[in-house]
Amino acid sequence: MTTESDPSYPAHWEADVVLRDGGTARIRPITAEDAGRLVSFYEQVSDESKYYRFFAPYPRLSDRDVHRFTHHDHVDRVGLAATIGGEFIATVRFDRIGPDGRPASAPADEAEVAFLVQDAHQGRGVASALLEHIGAVARERGIRRFAAEVLPANSKMIKVFTDVGYQQKRSFEDGAVHLTLDLEPTAESLAVQRAREQRAEARSVQRLLAPGSVAVIGVSRSGGGVGAAALRNLRDTGFHGQLYAVNEAASADLLDGVRAYRTVADIGAPVDLAVVAVPADRVPDAVRACGEHGVQGLVVLSAGYGESGPAGLQRQRELVRQVRSYGMRLIGPNAFGVINTAPDVELNASLAPTPASARGRIGLFTQSGAIGIALLSGLLRRGEGLSSFVSAGNRADVSGNDILQYWYDDDSTDVALMYLETLGNPRKFTRLARRTAAVKPVVVARGGRHTPAGHVVPGTRLPESTVSELLRQAGVIRVDTVTELVDVGLLLAGQPLPAGPRVAILGNSESLGVLTYDACLTRGLRPLPPLDLTTAATPRDFRTALADALASPDCDAVVVTAIPWVGENAPADDLASALRDAVAEHPGKPVAVVHVELGALAEALSTAAGTVAPRPANAITPTTPAPTTPPPTTPVAGIPVTQTPPPGAPRQADTPSTGHPTTRPGIAGEGRIPAYPAAERAVRAVAEAVRYAQWRRSLADAGQVPEYEDIDEAGAAAQLAALLAGPADSAITLDEADAITLLARYGIRVLPTLPAPDAGAAVRAARTLGYPVALKTTAPHLRHRADLGGVRLALTAEAELRRAYDELTEALGKPAELLPVVQAMVPRGVDTVVRSVIDPAAGAVLSFGLAGVPSELLGDTAHRLVPATDRDAAALIRSIRAAPLLFGWRGSDPVDTPALEELLLRLSRLVHDHPEVIGVSLEPVVVATEGLSVLSATVRVARPPVRTDLGPRTLPSY
Repeated sequence: MTTESDPSYPAHWEADVVLRDGGTARIRPITAEDAGRLVSFYEQVSDESKYYRFFAPYPRLSDRDVHRFTHHDHVDRVGLAATIGGEFIATVRFDRIGPDGRPASAPADEAEVAFLVQDAHQGRGVASALLEHIGAVARERGIRRFAAEVLPANSKMIKVFTDVGYQQKRSFEDGAVHLTLDLEPTAESLAVQRAREQRAEARSVQRLLAPGSVAVIGVSRSGGGVGAAALRNLRDTGFHGQLYAVNEAASADLLDGVRAYRTVADIGAPVDLAVVAVPADRVPDAVRACGEHGVQGLVVLSAGYGESGPAGLQRQRELVRQVRSYGMRLIGPNAFGVINTAPDVELNASLAPTPASARGRIGLFTQSGAIGIALLSGLLRRGEGLSSFVSAGNRADVSGNDILQYWYDDDSTDVALMYLETLGNPRKFTRLARRTAAVKPVVVARGGRHTPAGHVVPGTRLPESTVSELLRQAGVIRVDTVTELVDVGLLLAGQPLPAGPRVAILGNSESLGVLTYDACLTRGLRPLPPLDLTTAATPRDFRTALADALASPDCDAVVVTAIPWVGENAPADDLASALRDAVAEHPGKPVAVVHVELGALAEALSTAAGTVAPRPANAITPTTPAPTTPPPTTPVAGIPVTQTPPPGAPRQADTPSTGHPTTRPGIAGEGRIPAYPAAERAVRAVAEAVRYAQWRRSLADAGQVPEYEDIDEAGAAAQLAALLAGPADSAITLDEADAITLLARYGIRVLPTLPAPDAGAAVRAARTLGYPVALKTTAPHLRHRADLGGVRLALTAEAELRRAYDELTEALGKPAELLPVVQAMVPRGVDTVVRSVIDPAAGAVLSFGLAGVPSELLGDTAHRLVPATDRDAAALIRSIRAAPLLFGWRGSDPVDTPALEELLLRLSRLVHDHPEVIGVSLEPVVVATEGLSVLSATVRVARPPVRTDLGPRTLPSY
């Protein structure tokens, strides 16, 4: 018998989960204190569901049943409950059984499992979530298989078992369907789990962004304050649903023209979303009222939480627990709000004044309200619209990961812009970003290299340049400033992706063309010689030059530069029309405009309107547009383009597009050529588009994570469990023997060393290993320091070894200080270093460099995210600046790079398979012309996180 206060209570099994419909539930172990909840739950279950559970009429639970279902040892008998508002909505339990089907204890590895879901909550994915969690618990307790008996008529439960993705057997015995599930995760079960996670989390965000009714809690009668501002924005934007104002002192039927109520409970209709704008000490009462009324989600604008210090952080944790207890989701606290410009929603539940944004194709997420204001203003000023906007403040619940899940299959969003202060769950972020970037660009600006107040995730230990590179490997377009975020977003939202790095430059200023040329080279592009049209160029000259460049098979993108004319012979709107016509004539390549001190042109760009080809959501290849219709007049800050391919679609320069343009009324900025006031900004945007297009093309052959038959994953898991079985919670460094054994289970052989506490021991070690040998110190301050004389190589005889031993101890200290060891010599080669580390900002990272000065002094180290594919490993060793030393530099023999790639892949598998392994350093790894030798290894391990990205679905815990 256990209770939640019992030390044996498995608190790490508790988890909040998002259900299929976007609501949340809490999963936790059932304890002896739950007897009343269990009886109440059972009374609300229909007779049919009871019959399906017990195979017979079972109207009520006996006292013996209640005792059995609430008293567990959490080893052989386990029960979990899904709860909302503290009450049970579903239960699941397993009982360990032996080969004869009777109750058993370990080492029996099979258990019988059974579910019961309250009828009102069936169809919400509760049973699927419970199966994921009870399966993880079973594996933790050494259970490898579940057995279940299900009546044939219970099709819903049969589907829960058959759809989970585990390997299974199915038979029909004694009038029941007998199912046996192998609980070892498979690629299919992981894919099922992540697909369910995506649908559920996307749906939870969709409920927040597209509510049918909104209540603003905390609207002042005077019309001032945050609540009143949010209410006015909702009203003035033209929100399509029902809108209510809540003020406990309301004395009139209307506040700001909106129906007013004293409490949420007084609203005689459902409320989907509540915007909370009351002082922090009154928020719990507001949350309670919303939860009891059945509100689906909250946007908490109130401050005074994690951003205000430890007391506020504790208040924030309590807020999250309270919100989730009612099955709701939360944006905030300290949020700026949310916007959804969909024509059937028109939601502006934010503090951004109306008009906050036109309708467009960009999704925007920020943690900072101030940055949110700057980005909204910047996009609106330059004529670009949004599909949705979320400023999550302290993001105590809904985070950027949730928004990525929503944007992934949101047809209204073509480009995702994110301003992040921390990455939250870095493994999950890179996974979601990689998947989303495969269908639409994800542009991220990170603000701050240290943990800001209100965010409990630690900062990165890696250089910022390394974090940026790792994000790029996941397909993320990483920028440094909010200005760059807007610049790159504008190009990607309105232009096709370039087919390569060749850039044509044309304009009426030779100097500006040269500046643009230099900027292209700096960004790694391949610019063509600039075409100077001279200051006498007319709009027609611009049109002809741009049309020629776009038609040429020798360029992939065009940058147009323009400076003021001496006279007034070329009106700005004429130039805008000329460029528009050229793009209409030769679509399919991105075009950016650099304008310098051209106020009239800027005005023309802000008022021009045009047409654009339709762009199916998530499209990767061009489609044939529909026939043209007359363009609307929409104020935008860009040159209208008559036709573009789908967003993010790589296009071949010599493959012309076909079809005719069509309009998309009401979509701001769509299909326009972005304009920039500086060449460097335009080129940066083009360069990011080029890199992203290359990454998209690389997805066609992303490589594979190899399977090695000699890997002993189970043995490694057992060894790690034994090593971490003690009471210590901190990380430990394995001794040499344990490290060598663990690495050997993954096919990584470390050359053994023998201790040499005196010269005689050194001689005996050399006889055991065989000459020639190396003598080296292992003291921490001398480790890997051959420059200090701590390593003597190629000792071929006893006399030579004794002499080297004496010299070593005389020069550097006593043997007890130096800790000398003897090691067999290996074939000469290139000394390298291979490492893996768990970084809080990037997740599991695999690193490679040459040992010594190149990596330690010059920082010439390359990194890849784990798990690495064969293509990743090949690219990793070729991406350091000193890579030529591996491939025969200056006539030397090339080393065995395939063996090095295999070592990297095996280490990646070890770290990926076992999150307990938090750090591995193999140094040096001597790579010879044939084979390699790992001369030293350091392994650090720690208890894994309670829930990892490979475990069952769960929300971040508080």
